[in-house]
This record gives sequence, C-alpha cells and structure tokens, in this order.
Amino acid sequence: MSQTTTTARKSAAHHEPRGHHAPRRAAASGWIGSALEYYDFFIYAQAAALIFPQLFFPKGDARVALIASLATYGVGYVARPIGAFVLGRWGDRHGRKNVLVLCMILMGASTLAVAALPTYQQVGVLAPALLVALRLVQGFAVAGELSGASSMIVEHAPFGRRGYFASFTLQGTQFGQILAAAIFIPMARMLPDQAFTSWGWRVPFVLSVLVVVAGWLIRRRVPETPAFKEETKAAAVPGSPVAIAFRESGGNMVRVMLMALMNVIPTVTTVFGAAYATQKSYGIGFHADVYLWIPVLGNIVAVIVIPWVGSVSDRIGRRIPIMVGAIGSGLMSFGYLWAISQHNVVLAIVFSLVMWGLVYQGYNATFPSFYAEMFPTRTRVTAMAIAQNIGTMLTAFLPAIFTAIAPPGSTGVPFRIGAITLVITVICALAAWSSRETYRLHVHDLGEPGGTPIPRPEYLRLRREAGGSQLG
Repeated sequence: MSQTTTTARKSAAHHEPRGHHAPRRAAASGWIGSALEYYDFFIYAQAAALIFPQLFFPKGDARVALIASLATYGVGYVARPIGAFVLGRWGDRHGRKNVLVLCMILMGASTLAVAALPTYQQVGVLAPALLVALRLVQGFAVAGELSGASSMIVEHAPFGRRGYFASFTLQGTQFGQILAAAIFIPMARMLPDQAFTSWGWRVPFVLSVLVVVAGWLIRRRVPETPAFKEETKAAAVPGSPVAIAFRESGGNMVRVMLMALMNVIPTVTTVFGAAYATQKSYGIGFHADVYLWIPVLGNIVAVIVIPWVGSVSDRIGRRIPIMVGAIGSGLMSFGYLWAISQHNVVLAIVFSLVMWGLVYQGYNATFPSFYAEMFPTRTRVTAMAIAQNIGTMLTAFLPAIFTAIAPPGSTGVPFRIGAITLVITVICALAAWSSRETYRLHVHDLGEPGGTPIPRPEYLRLRREAGGSQLG
C-alpha cells in the first residue's frame, strides 16, 4: 500500500463523521416524505390554474380572477422564508429527523383543510381569505422539508456518493408531482364539469391525510445523522444558527438564493403553462385532462433520469450539470410555449420531455447535494433553507406577472415569457460558476474555508471503497 493511499485513508477517517450511517433509509425517508409533501404542494398549483379562478374569486373578469388565483399560489412562497428561519433553526438545534416530522404534519393538516373550504358564492371574500391563510401554512411547512431531507441524506451518505443519494429527494418531489397531476386526470376526464367543479377537485386534497400517517411511520425509523450527533456530543450545536449562518456563509447563501431562481422552469411548465394552455381566454383551450398529461410524462422521464444525473455529479462535480441544466432548459422554454401557442399537443409533450424531463434535471438532480455541501454541519439546515426559500420566493409571483405581461388575447406570449425565463436561468448558471466545487470535500470540510479537496485519483479510489462499506 502506498504512502499516499494510507494518508488519504487516514484523512477520510478523520474528516468523515464516525457512527452508524444509514444512507438507504435516509434516502427512502427523503424520497417518500418529499413525494407526499410535494404532492400536497403541487395539487394546489394544479387547482390554482384550473379550478380556483371559478370558485374563489368574483365572476366577471376572467383575467383578474386568473391573476388573483395564481397570486395565491405565490403567497405560499412568501411564507417560505419565514418557515426557513424557524424550521431551519429547529433542524440545526434539535436534529434533522425532528424537523422533517414537524414539516410533514403541518403540510398534511393545512392541505386537508383546503378540501373543506367554502366557495366565494357561499361566503364571499372570506373564501379567498381562508385560501390565502392555508396557503401560508403550506408554504411555512414546506420550507424545512427540502433542506432537512437533503442535509440528512448528505450526512448519512458514504463519501463520494452524496450526489447520488441526495438526488432521491428530488426524485421524490417529481413523483409527488406525477401523483398530483395523475389524481386530477381521472377527476377531470371522468366527472361531468359540474361535479368536478363542485366536489371532484376536493378529493385529491382529502387524500393528503395519508401524508401524516405514512410519513410518520417512515420517518420515525430513520436514525439521526452521525454528523449531527457529533455536534451534539461536542456541545457544538449553535444557540443562534441563523446569525452564525449569515456571518460565516453569507456569500454562499447569496449564491444559493440566485441558483434557486431556477424555480422559474417548473413555474413555466406546471403553473403558467397550465393556465396558458387551458384557459379559454387565451384562445388555446387544451382540455384540462389533456394538458395534465404533459407534466406527468415529463416527470416520468425525470424520475428515471435523476439518480443517473446525481451519480454523474459524483464523478464530474456539481457545477457543470447545474450550468448545463440551467441554460439548456431556459432556451427550451421558448419551444415549449411556442408549441402550446400552435395548439400542438404532441409537440408540447416533446418539448416538455426534453426541457423538463431531461435538460432541467441537470440542475434539479444536483442542487440538493450541492446546496447542502456549501454549508458546515452546525448551520447546514438553516443556511440552505433560508437561501433556497428566498430564491424560490422571488419566483413565486412569476405566474401572475407572466399573465399580466402576456394577458389573455395578447400575441407573442412564447417570446415574452421565454425571454424572461432565459435571463433568469443565465443568472442561475453564473451563480453556480462562481461557487466553490464541493464533491471532493469530506463532510467535516464542507462549508469550511480551509477544507482541501481530495486529489481526483484518490477521490475515485476512496469513493469505490466507501460505496461498498457504508451502505446501511
């Protein structure tokens, strides 16, 4: 055995947390929890585009009702930074497992309550007010899910495979979106319009009760991460992780915030795209159940692609997949919206498969590991949650803004919205380019200015060894 290899192994032992690693159980928990919670979150997105304008807002001006409905979708993102401050701090002080259970319960309860809401015709302005209030609770709850799950998986994962295991968190979110749309398809297709409008749309929200039961059963079996246990044992858990995060990692938090603007792509695909394609006021008039197949098919491809991209990021690094995914999907948005404008369902599906199912996943599969790796263990959940949720909040009102810029009846919608989308994705790519590469750093070196990347030959050797010895 060479001196270099021996030194590298000693370095690995010193810089990796000791204790029981359970990456498979952590990844399963992140996958299922994210699928269930994002099922809740995205059924709201579908309903906001397809049904809420008619139920919760005054009749008369279809454009105003649509903008108002899409704005309530954005309100959920406004609550996310608040939730990030509270839940991120909770995750860094009390553990990743505890915060994930709390997020799940809040999300499930608030979504179930949406199913029981009265309409505008029944109670007037109280209806949209209650809708906004529950949306705020949803946004608050989901703020801690992704950062908590990503941190848990990264800290459980074996060295050199963090990208692969963390990608399952996003595979879960894509599967959740498949469920959200797939539940709506039979409802929209099989029920008469009057039945779907009166009660059919409520059924997917009622099913959110499964979130509380299934999620609790799964997550209670996952052990706390070795890295967090070491922090607790050493009495290194910070009393004020928010202040420390801003002081020590402010620059990286800005980078994550800018990269999180990539939420513009799912916004264009599943929210504004749904309104643009299905609202008759735009003159296109895809039937709801026809359009809903577009994100379903794109997400099916994404579910297959995501683990592969995560594994690729373990070999070539995080920055390149994110930059390619950002700029590529920004360019593809022109074609996707143009296909919708041409009333061409087949072409819209093809563009969705390429833009959303393939290209966008360069970013989507990589960011859970990359964001978590940019911060030290003591503030990881806090810093990632705050930065990522502020970034997504900035994109929250894009559906309403897009509708105002390109209102029903206007021309040039694909170019106007596509141009805005491309500019935003370029900003994301530049933020990734300016970030430090993280994939060859040990856990204890993540987010630390003095951490030295393992030389690539030794990294590949350690990655192979760790992959066979730490899977639990």
